[in-house]
Amino acid sequence: MTIGIIATLKIKPGKEAEFETIFRELQIIVNKDEPGVLQYEFFKSKSQASTYIVVEQYKTDADHAGHRTTPHMVVAGPKLGAVLDGRPGIEILEKI
Repeated sequence: MTIGIIATLKIKPGKEAEFETIFRELQIIVNKDEPGVLQYEFFKSKSQASTYIVVEQYKTDADHAGHRTTPHMVVAGPKLGAVLDGRPGIEILEKI
């Protein structure tokens, strides 16, 4: 069963470029090294300053669970945490 994730991330003002650099590097690694990932992209909101939407798709629940514990996610976590302005909003979806 395909799992979809929509994550809304608010970034601290002035930290947008740093976030984009961190996430672009992470995006490359995730798409290259995680075969269970079908989509891993981010978008900048045109209507809400400093807000980004991350769109993720995984082949299975196990692929999604595994993603969170990969070495690259463990390394990226503190870097992302330093630029986030609060906890992300996470919506988990399943394809029917």
